[in-house]
Amino acid sequence: MIDIHSHLLPGIDDGSESMDISLQMARDAVADGITHALMTPHHMNGRYTNHAQDVIERTSVFQATLDEHNIPLMVFPSQEVRINGGLMTALDEHDILTTDAQGTYVLIEFPSDDVPAFTMDMLFQIQQRGMVPVIVHPERNTRLMKEPQLLYDMVSRGAYAQVTSSSYVGTFGKAVSTFAEDIISNGLAHVFASDAHHIPGRSYEMTAAFNKLRETHGGEMANKFEENAKALVNGERLSRFSQTPIKKKRFFSPY
Repeated sequence: MIDIHSHLLPGIDDGSESMDISLQMARDAVADGITHALMTPHHMNGRYTNHAQDVIERTSVFQATLDEHNIPLMVFPSQEVRINGGLMTALDEHDILTTDAQGTYVLIEFPSDDVPAFTMDMLFQIQQRGMVPVIVHPERNTRLMKEPQLLYDMVSRGAYAQVTSSSYVGTFGKAVSTFAEDIISNGLAHVFASDAHHIPGRSYEMTAAFNKLRETHGGEMANKFEENAKALVNGERLSRFSQTPIKKKRFFSPY
C-alpha cells in the first residue's frame, strides 16, 4: 500500500520526536502493509513552517537511515499545507510540495473547527494554476460536520478528499467514524491515508480500513481507493465516484 499522508520525519512537527521513534513508526507502517509513504509535515499552520527544500533534504536523510536499518519503506517529500492567506505567494515562491513530481496534487488542511470564508476562491485559484487540491481528513472538521454541503461543493468543483484510516475504523469515536462513512457512501472521498503521528491511539490502521471498506462497499471501491493513492504519487488522474450531498438526520444525528 501507499500512504499519502504521514508525519514520520523526526523533530519537524507534532509527528515524531526523534529518529528512533521515526524508525519504529516506519516498522509499524511496513507491518501494516505499507511499502511507500509521503512525508507530509505541517506547513504554514500557524505553529509549524516546513519549507520545501528542508523537507526534501530531511526526507533524503530519513530514506538513507531506513536503508541502513533494512526497513523496506520508500519515502518521498511532500507537505500538509494549511489553507491560509499566504498560500498563493508560497506557490509562486516554489515553497509548496505536491504529492507528485509533476506538481499536480497538493494536500490542503483546514483548521479543525472551521472552513475559512476564502476557501472556495482559493481552491479555484489553485486549480487555475493547473493544480488539484486534496482535502485531508474532512471527517474530523467540526464545521464540515455541521455543514457537509461545503465538502460536496468542494468535491463537485474539482477537489478530492482523503479520509484517515483510523477515523474510519472508529479510533476518534462514533461521530467521526459515522461522518467518515457518510463521506465515503456519498462518493465524496477518494483515498485513505494514515496521518500517522506518535500519539497513543494513532497508529497504522490502513489494512483495517480497507477491510471495512471491502465489507461495506465492495472490492471495486477498495481497489479504486488503492489505485487513487498510486495516482496521487504518479501525477495521474484519480477515479471519482457518484457524488451526492450528505443528508444529515434532523434529530439525533451522531455528528
